[in-house]
Order: sequence, then C-alpha cells, then structure tokens
Amino acid sequence: MKRFYSHIIEIDSITYELDKLDLSKNQKLHLASLVDSSLHYTIIDAILSELSAEDKRAFLQHLNMEDHQKIWNFLNEKVDKVEEKIKKAAEDLKDELHEDLIKSKRSK
Repeated sequence: MKRFYSHIIEIDSITYELDKLDLSKNQKLHLASLVDSSLHYTIIDAILSELSAEDKRAFLQHLNMEDHQKIWNFLNEKVDKVEEKIKKAAEDLKDELHEDLIKSKRSK
C-alpha cells in the first residue's frame, strides 16, 4: 500500500532478511504485512505525539481522505522537521526488527 511517507521510508532491508528465513511464502507475506502495519502505527504515533488535540483530529481527517499532498502541507505547517522525525521513528523500529530477526536466526 502506498503511504504518504513511502517516498522517504524504505523497508527493503527488512524484507530481504525475511526472505532469508526458512518460512513459507504465506508466512513471509504475513510477516511483511505485520512489518508494514507496525511501521505505519509507529509513524502515526510519532506524528500524533507532536500535535495538539485539535491538530490530531485534523491530521486524522486528512489521513482518512488519503490526500498525501494535504497531509504533507498540514504536517510541514504544524510539526518542525517532520520528515526527520518520521525517518527517526522508522529507523528505530527497523533497528529493533533487525535485532529480532538476528535473534530468531540464532535460536534455530
């Protein structure tokens, strides 16, 4: 699914590691879907933590309409260095997922 932040976040390193696991195609697809969902909610949480209650409602309305340009216009107006904050939240989660994958490989 194309998300409003897709142009600044990559998850290829995670999907590459998932492909190396000894799992069925369906299991890998399911894990990739979980990674995507986790990343999405991590980014949304990072953004919401920067907004006032009123701005949270407005952001969620823009998000619901899936108008990426309106979302970016809004976020750039309301959140200082929003892209950096999104990238940081995504990188922290990806680091955590990489660690989990490494532990998973070691335990086999």
